[in-house]
Formats: sequence, C-alpha cells, structure tokens
Amino acid sequence: MEFRRLGRSGLTISEIAYGNWLTHGGQVEEDAAHACVRAALDAGITTFDTADVYAGTRAETVLGAALDGHRRESIELFTKVYWPTGPGRNDRGLGRKHVIESCHASLRRLRTDYVDLYQAHRYDPSVPLEETMTAFADLVRQGKALYIGVSEWNAGQIAAGAALARELGIHLISNQPQYSMLWRVIEAEVVPTSEQEGLSQIVWSPLAQGILTGKYQPGQQPPPDSRAGHAEAGQSMQPFMRDDILARVQELRPVADDLGLSMAQLAVAWVLQNRNVAAAIIGASRPEQVADNVKAAGVTLDADVLTRIDDVLGEVVERDSSKTARG
Repeated sequence: MEFRRLGRSGLTISEIAYGNWLTHGGQVEEDAAHACVRAALDAGITTFDTADVYAGTRAETVLGAALDGHRRESIELFTKVYWPTGPGRNDRGLGRKHVIESCHASLRRLRTDYVDLYQAHRYDPSVPLEETMTAFADLVRQGKALYIGVSEWNAGQIAAGAALARELGIHLISNQPQYSMLWRVIEAEVVPTSEQEGLSQIVWSPLAQGILTGKYQPGQQPPPDSRAGHAEAGQSMQPFMRDDILARVQELRPVADDLGLSMAQLAVAWVLQNRNVAAAIIGASRPEQVADNVKAAGVTLDADVLTRIDDVLGEVVERDSSKTARG
C-alpha cells in the first residue's frame, strides 16, 4: 500500500480507501461485509469511508462492528452528513441541528469517540454557509471530528467554504467527487480550485460503478449476480450502461493486458495519476475484489498509456464541469 497526505494537512491516508456505499447493510450480507473489511485491513488499507445515509444508517453500523476491536489510532475513519436520515424536517441538510445530531448518531453507530474526517455530503443552498461551517468548527473543537471535508461541491462552493474555514480556524482539507476515466467533470474547475485552497480529492466510483471492470458487454443483459443486475444498486449505473460506452470500455482490455493489469486495476491506477487525488475509494462484495483492486496502489502509467486511453474512450468521456454533483 502507498500513502498520501490529505490536502495541506498532517493527515496521511492510504491511497486506496475502502467504502461501503452500495454494499454494507444492503447488497452484501453482514458476514461478507466483515470479511471484506478484514481483507482491506490485511491488504494495508487504513482509510474507511461511509455516510449516515448509506443503507438507511445500517452501513455505519456494519462498519463500526467490523472495525470493533481494531486499534482506532491505526485507521482513518470518514463519514458524511446531508441526506435525510429520518422523517423530520430537521433530519436532513446542513443546518446546525442536523449536523450536530447526525454526528452524534454516526459516532454511536461507528462505535467511536471521533471521526478523522467529517464531510458535507452535498452543498446545501437553503442554509447559510456560515451556520454549517460554524457547526463543523464546533465539532472539531469538541474533538468529535479532526478535520472537515466536503463532497461534490463545485469550485465556487469549495473556495467559499475554505475561506470560512480559515476564518474559523479549522481545516477544510478534502472534496469527495465522482471521478473516473469516463467521468472527468472535476478536472477543469474543481481540481485547480482545490489545489489553490489546499484540498485533495478522495474520489468515489473510480470504476464507474463497475463499468470499467469490463464485465458488461454491449447488447447484452448484465449478469444477474452483478451490481448492474441488482434491482436497487443497478439504478445508479444506468447513465453508463450505453452500448457506445460499453464498446469503448472493451477496447481498453488490450491496454490493461499490455501492462499486466486487470481492467479494474487500470481504472483505479488511472485516477491515482492525478496529483490532486489523495485516495480512490473502492467497494467490494467479495474479499477477492479488495485484493485485486489494491494492486493498483503505486502503479505509474506513462504519458503514452494515458494518451492511448484517451484515444480509445474519445467522445464518451464526460467533461462538463456543470455536471458536478449530478452524476
């Protein structure tokens, strides 16, 4: 495993992080989820990412149980707040009440006294940014969160949040966007702004939710045991399940073969070539998927390989920066 600093902070994280968005508490049974977490730890992964809303809060509970008994100081535990976690009007968003209450609930589910990174899961235009950032600052001063991050904020929102964080004396050190060979909407604006403001990217869906593994063939139904074949988990994959995209992805197989990499390893290694990316989040339904993906750590792709990938994918790559938070 290789490690990188997160933003302009002193926090070091594993460049492959383990996430449980679509797996723990939902698609994967708890025993299998625990096995995947053990595989991640055995592979040298120290960074674990979740959110209060995943699987209706169950994902945090499963992750907390899976990590229980492991030395807390040796891992970096991240979670998020924004999406609804209950029926009440204040059970959502980035108002002070929800931010504080959601943090306390996440700590209980995760069986910990603090999280290393607490992230705003989306930007909330209905709440003054000062209120949100002040609530985060209070959690930092109370020792319940060590650092603050955001997820899927655009460049202007990141700049405004970073400025307020500095005024409040806290560290806004990361953004968590979707990023892959197929989805590059952060490159034009978010990455340059983040570099200027001292944030790194912790990217989700480096495999484009499994599309870049090459398992899905144009003109064919997805395998019934795959994520795309899962009634709930497969919904988020539909924008990528186009025959033109699937056909281009198949053309990446010779690139991976020439490098001695699996398709998944190539995809994860690709996002890690971006110097502003601190970690790529992987998910898994089986331990062997973890073992495969972590082999992307430390891989360097030469400029000619990156050009070859661009030539293969061509116009199916999404680059429109206005689509931040809409993927």
